[in-house]
Amino acid sequence: MRKAVVALGGNAISPPGEIDSISKQFKRTRESLDAVIGLLKQDIIPVITHGNGPQVGNAALRTEELADSILYLPLGINVADTEGGMGYMIEQSLINRLRAEGIKRQVVTLISQVLVDKDDPSIKDPTKYIGLAIPEAEAKQKVKQFGWHIKAVGNGLWRRVVPSPQPIDIINSNVVNQLLDLGHIVIAVGGGGVPAFRDIEGNLEGLDAVIDKDKASALLGNQIGAELLYIFTNVEKVALNFGKENETQISRLTLEQTRQYFAEGHFPPGDMGPKIEASIKFLEDGGEKVIITSIDGIKQDASGNSGTIITR
Repeated sequence: MRKAVVALGGNAISPPGEIDSISKQFKRTRESLDAVIGLLKQDIIPVITHGNGPQVGNAALRTEELADSILYLPLGINVADTEGGMGYMIEQSLINRLRAEGIKRQVVTLISQVLVDKDDPSIKDPTKYIGLAIPEAEAKQKVKQFGWHIKAVGNGLWRRVVPSPQPIDIINSNVVNQLLDLGHIVIAVGGGGVPAFRDIEGNLEGLDAVIDKDKASALLGNQIGAELLYIFTNVEKVALNFGKENETQISRLTLEQTRQYFAEGHFPPGDMGPKIEASIKFLEDGGEKVIITSIDGIKQDASGNSGTIITR
């Protein structure tokens, strides 16, 4: 049986510009499962990963707003909390869908710790935005209260920035593989996983950071020997010259072409860039094919031929 990693974007489940709610998140999650069912029917066993950008931002906001009255939770705990909560949402939705399809498989959600280097450059110079844009005076008060790092985003507004270190190892990837070999569907590396480093004695310690979900998904895919990587986002296809008059959507790319377009700067760091980096890494380290598309795109074509397909 072949293996695939299906990476659901946090923005695919909570699209920008929409008034969010838990019921809407469940609805979008259920809509995303066409791809999972399609893979199972092709005798491909999937691992489901997911982003948590909007969700972890909301979780952090709640703990900040209530810091004077309840226990303040650090970012690493917020990542773990949303990994569990969103895993439950995906797991329940998939169990119901499998029952409707008459497919008898177990679904299990794992909280994944992901090893990073405690000396990763991003830790000294954090650049990953999290949470809402707020006025400068309020942002500087948060710096005093919580030890935030902040950066200006224009119009007199500032945002919190946190480290986003490179993933080195998925701590429980062997367990994921064992569950897959038993025929179970696994949900893992939610939100990129919980960042952790090893101290001088080799023990794991948590870190207040976020790991890019697509990079962690690609690493997990390589560690379990997956052939396919699906990356769901809020656009149907990858584009060259994005946002310009000569914008061109692309259906097929080779690894060599992808490297070239990435080097030419077609994929911005805060947008498509990490997804392309993850795709390149996945293919270079043994993966066969990456599919980047939207939930709506895969609903229209569950065969895996929609969106942008990058092959080795």
